Amino acid sequence: MLSKKTKYGIKALTYICRHRELGPIPIATIAEKENISHKFLETILLLLRKGGILSSKKGKGGGYYLRKDPEEIWMSDVIRLLSGPIAMVPCVSLNYYEKCDDCPDEETCGTNRLMLEVRDSTLKVLKGKSLAQLTMESSK
Repeated sequence: MLSKKTKYGIKALTYICRHRELGPIPIATIAEKENISHKFLETILLLLRKGGILSSKKGKGGGYYLRKDPEEIWMSDVIRLLSGPIAMVPCVSLNYYEKCDDCPDEETCGTNRLMLEVRDSTLKVLKGKSLAQLTMESSK
């Protein structure tokens, strides 16, 4: 299940993307318009800034803005930043692999095979969806 942190991060990013012509957008504006706790949103936007997706400007006229072109921001990267691994079990994770303690052979493990398919299908969708596409689809 998608965490609230990730859901709110995606909502904030699409808001920033839709209004990027206005320049940096204050946290308070995003929080109010997207109905997200200001404090929680601060934490989320900081993670996205540290992950290279957002930049920020301090002071009057300050706020958050996209660091990259929205066509280059992939949902797979956003979800990994905010939620961690996309794979449902660590033995099929591309970036956070760990061998399962209770599995003697991954090659013959039915759960491993199934979760590989789930991971690959999920990644196909998430790697193929940019912030620009998501924003355009959510504006309809």
